[in-house]
Amino acid sequence: MSKQPARVIRTLIVDDESLARRGLELRLAKQSGIEIIGQAENGRQAVKMVTELSPELVFLDIQMPGMNGFEVIRSLNPLKLPMIIFVTAFDQYAIKAFAANAIDYLLKPIDDSRLHQALFKARERLNQNRAQQQQKSLLRVVSNLSGENVNSYQQLEQHKNKILRNSNQQQIPKLAIRDAGTTTWVIQDNIDWIDAAGDYMCVHENGKTHIMRTTMKALEAELNADILQRIHRSTIVNIHKVQRMQSHINGEYFLTLNCGEVVKLSRSYKHKLATFGQ
Repeated sequence: MSKQPARVIRTLIVDDESLARRGLELRLAKQSGIEIIGQAENGRQAVKMVTELSPELVFLDIQMPGMNGFEVIRSLNPLKLPMIIFVTAFDQYAIKAFAANAIDYLLKPIDDSRLHQALFKARERLNQNRAQQQQKSLLRVVSNLSGENVNSYQQLEQHKNKILRNSNQQQIPKLAIRDAGTTTWVIQDNIDWIDAAGDYMCVHENGKTHIMRTTMKALEAELNADILQRIHRSTIVNIHKVQRMQSHINGEYFLTLNCGEVVKLSRSYKHKLATFGQ
């Protein structure tokens, strides 16, 4: 059985000494699954590159003029902090390095076996973080399906019957309309018509109008094309709600819906006429 290739870790090297950066670069070249996306020669440059490049792992020199490694850490967004392996010539910094939640620290000159060990720890942490992210993603999906805040696998077990029931109900095509953190699910078959108003879409359903910020093209991708058809550059209509069609002298048509609304079908969508008899 072939061995799976190591997941590539996007890595940044930070050291004010060019020879030190080059030495670490050569050692990392011997390690599988490491992609060096940049090198910084001082603390301020390191903060800028971490913000712009979003590395997963940073080899960070502690002793740098101007801004040392610990000051770099304090300058970064704590919610988007990459994994850190400190590099130092002085063992006295080890305790402080771990207080900064570093994965590991390496003493200069760097030993290949210690580098390998530090990278092993980084991979373990990365796998743990990915597992936690997947768990959070799963629980978010489950929360949406159940309508409850499900924050743990224990709660998932408690709500499983409701989740299954709601999942079956959502087989009916629905449109999710989000507004200020609230999601309203509109059954697509109940929609009468949709028209564009600038950057907003007005979804008309059983006498109610829902507003959503999106483009006509993006909205079309979410709709059931068997029910809702575009008849104009700014209008979508429910073909089941068309009650009457009336031709116009210029080749356009006016469609009267069950609700009494009259919408226009432009000449470029004339091929859609056959669908209204279904």
